[in-house]
Amino acid sequence: MVRSPLLAAILLAFTVGCASQQLSGADLDRVQRPAFISRIEDGAGPKSLVFREDGAYSGKLKKLEDKEADRRLTVKLQQAVTRFELSERLRVTTLSRLPEEAPWTDAVDPARVATALESFLVEEVPANAPDYDLMAPLGADTIVEFVIQDFGMRSEDGHAGAYLKGYGRMFRVDGRSEMWHRTFDLDAVDQGAPHLDPFKVGKEPELFRLAMTALLDQVADMFVKDMTPKNRKGSAPTGEAAPDTVPSAVTPPAPAPIPPERQLPPGELPDPDA
Repeated sequence: MVRSPLLAAILLAFTVGCASQQLSGADLDRVQRPAFISRIEDGAGPKSLVFREDGAYSGKLKKLEDKEADRRLTVKLQQAVTRFELSERLRVTTLSRLPEEAPWTDAVDPARVATALESFLVEEVPANAPDYDLMAPLGADTIVEFVIQDFGMRSEDGHAGAYLKGYGRMFRVDGRSEMWHRTFDLDAVDQGAPHLDPFKVGKEPELFRLAMTALLDQVADMFVKDMTPKNRKGSAPTGEAAPDTVPSAVTPPAPAPIPPERQLPPGELPDPDA
């Protein structure tokens, strides 16, 4: 599907430009020790909406029902990237791109946050909202929370791509009063990104992981811009913070190549139960 650069820019601005509450410099100056939490809601995905919502692939599916094709593709999307990797990518990328100044250099150690929430060294992030009161004993006065509500693949007129929806917010531990709230709704199809062939994704799930990484990095950049207001008074670079990285979560090893005898003919999705 052909989209003009201007239309793509307008759509991108519309989908990501919905901040329901901006962060003021005065509010950020009052933050002393933030704790970062990143999670994915139960049932958020990954989801394949490709074949049921776009009849452009009916000829390639042959006798395979669109619902079954989406089920098979969903299994491949689940193999491409875990919920833990997605949530960690968003947290780590955002925190690493924030300026090295208070309060970000004084953030609670993410390992202590994870331990308090009983999610340390586990593959899946808790789907339900955590007990935020557990952050107070760690010295946190503010919670910075990123939530992914929906993600997967969709298609329109034979042009497929990844999508990602959710929100970020910042609130005080005592009283839960919000200082910042931003929703995001990114759609690679609406952005005019290159076609993400669902049949290729079925053979190479890594392609979906790369597409999701690109969307997550866009969200992180948007969050960083929101979380660095210009009207601050008390911030000053410290240069003492160590990079907050989780290489195993952000950059998982590349998948092994598919042996020739297991490769499928063009236009055929693999059966994950085989």
